[in-house]
Amino acid sequence: MTKEDKVLVIQELKDLLQDAKVVYVADLQGLNAQKSSDFRRQAFKNNILVKVVKNTLLQKAMEQMDVDFSEMYGSFKGNSVLMISETANAPAKLIKDFRKKEEKPALKSAYLQETVYVGDENLETLASIKSKEEMLGEIIGLLQSPIQRLVSALQNKSEGSTEETPEAPEAPVEEVVAPEAPATPEAEAPAAE
Repeated sequence: MTKEDKVLVIQELKDLLQDAKVVYVADLQGLNAQKSSDFRRQAFKNNILVKVVKNTLLQKAMEQMDVDFSEMYGSFKGNSVLMISETANAPAKLIKDFRKKEEKPALKSAYLQETVYVGDENLETLASIKSKEEMLGEIIGLLQSPIQRLVSALQNKSEGSTEETPEAPEAPVEEVVAPEAPATPEAEAPAAE
């Protein structure tokens, strides 16, 4: 690879990393061509960009970024695959699901939400992080729950009132007679004659 080619690759990696919020570096070494293709296909379905990279070129590209990726550099050994996604847990879930049948891929390091995770032991933690969509769904569910209960209660009450309910017997009305007021003697005026 010529120096000009390396400069172009570094620039391409910088362009990919520029707006990336979720960056994973994994090891696919040991997967045959068929399994690597399956992994890439599943990544594509989950909107995850997968790119095989040279460790030194990836590190040089990361060094030129505003974000501090320096904690990840120690994991750049052997074959590396760069995974970029919009969803924080998508690459981790993909790796985890793929490893149900295979020994690889292995997580080398990840950068998300301004935090660096180094080592495959962090895979479970990263897979359990809730995505933005999952969090919004939970919040909406929590907000809708009281409203749904209120609507349900009102519907049950209105359905209950449409059924004929036996009328309560009317209480007998007692006649109350007002006592007569005592006659007040009117001043007797002499009759005009």
